[in-house]
Amino acid sequence: MSEPSGQIFARLAAFEERSLAHDVGESERQEQISNWDGVVFRLADHRLTCAIDQVDEVLAFPPYTDVPGSKEWILGIANVRGSLVPVVDLGWYLFGIRTPVSMRTRMLLASVQGRATGLMVDEVFGQRHFHTDEARDCESVRGTPLEDLVRKEFSLGGETWGILQLETLMRKPDFIDGAA
Repeated sequence: MSEPSGQIFARLAAFEERSLAHDVGESERQEQISNWDGVVFRLADHRLTCAIDQVDEVLAFPPYTDVPGSKEWILGIANVRGSLVPVVDLGWYLFGIRTPVSMRTRMLLASVQGRATGLMVDEVFGQRHFHTDEARDCESVRGTPLEDLVRKEFSLGGETWGILQLETLMRKPDFIDGAA
């Protein structure tokens, strides 16, 4: 059953009217806004994101081998496709509390300056696109171990995502020096 030509014309006229009413400047604004892509995850009670270009892979939490003489938050080393990667319990490092391993526990294989590190997190939610002009100063981590690692945050879908600065983390002397 096809529509009578008068109804088709009316429908096309309505489409044209909506199209003309659309804010033409919005597309130009969208082109000027740069997107920031991040991997979003949970660490204890904190919702965080880190730059997607610093995360090589998100893995189910792998088996690892203990490293004697290392700090307790360094869980060990894991073989990831033939490469040995240190595995760090990020929650334990930051908050002093061991992260419980569950079906949702993941390892972010992160690389900063060619240094790969496996960061254990509670849960990974996937990838999100944020607009850089929507980043704001992060007040919620003041006075916490995240204070010097999370300075900005994004709001998206009713959630707030702190931007974890992996470069800063991987330059911290106490993080780099894993000897007990």
